[in-house]
Amino acid sequence: MRNAASNAQTQREAARPPVATDIQRVSQHIVRLGIAGFPRNYELLHDAIIGQNAALAQDIAALGPTPKQSSLDELGLKYRLVSHCGMIDSVSQAETSKLLRDIADQLAESLAGKKSFVRATAAVLGSIVDSPDQSLSSLMSEMEYLSRTLEETLAAETALEAKLETDMERLDALARGVAAAHAAATTDKLTGLPNRIALNKTMADLYEREEGAAGSALIMVDIDEFKTFNSRYGQQIGSRLLKRLADIFRKSIKKHDFVSRTDGDEFAFLFANVGMQEAVAIAERLRTAAEDNLIFAASDTASARLTVSLGIALSGDAATASQLQANARVALHAAQSNRRQPVQAFGR
Repeated sequence: MRNAASNAQTQREAARPPVATDIQRVSQHIVRLGIAGFPRNYELLHDAIIGQNAALAQDIAALGPTPKQSSLDELGLKYRLVSHCGMIDSVSQAETSKLLRDIADQLAESLAGKKSFVRATAAVLGSIVDSPDQSLSSLMSEMEYLSRTLEETLAAETALEAKLETDMERLDALARGVAAAHAAATTDKLTGLPNRIALNKTMADLYEREEGAAGSALIMVDIDEFKTFNSRYGQQIGSRLLKRLADIFRKSIKKHDFVSRTDGDEFAFLFANVGMQEAVAIAERLRTAAEDNLIFAASDTASARLTVSLGIALSGDAATASQLQANARVALHAAQSNRRQPVQAFGR
């Protein structure tokens, strides 16, 4: 009887349609909306559907059943999505160039007005000098002409001043927009930590300094079996746990140190002026802090604890930033392969 029940359960599970992956769900929406499969469209819909961004989802729905690409791009810019940040630079540069051309044209027009006034003034003065006995009415007529020319010049200058002020405000707004876009491109949206792009830039800057990158340590941290945890308890619980861990890591570093979230459950630290012994001690402290906060309810009566693996690499063992990352990843993989030694150092 138990076998019959088990077989029936197996048949029911086999009959269930397979659960669509995140990529499949986004792809289905792209096909349904009839839009191009651009990477930026994938990010836009992923953020709305998988990332549960209700405001973005409503804005996309408001575009109708067949949204235009330009409208989708406007939403990507509005929500500062990473894949759209390059577009912000292009749009800002184009608009800045247009504003500067307009300003140059208006300055040229203003200069032409001033030259016209100077010529009018010279003509009136020449007329007075050449005809000192001209009638008062004739002189007054010339002075009225000069006065009108001056009024027109001053009005043009006032309009130019107001336009320049407006254009400068617009340029400032564009600069703020570009700065915000760059910040968005280098910030992990879930945790608020710097992301992989920020880590790569920080490490590249480190190796470009005159003194080089000697004396720095890169520590990579990965949560063990996090995908299994996410599948069992749901993405919302997993996201909450990642935010909590990010807060712990943020408080674990000093002012001149660096921490980033580089992947779903992967974090990276960059510490300055440390050797291997100190780097190992730091890694152990990070592991303890992380695992003390990776406790969750496994059932109504029991709790469980997630663990982490850490890989350490020293800048003195790497000639480039990419080599330093590769070394740290090798150490991280070694730690993941040997749970009894969750902290591993490259070349040790």
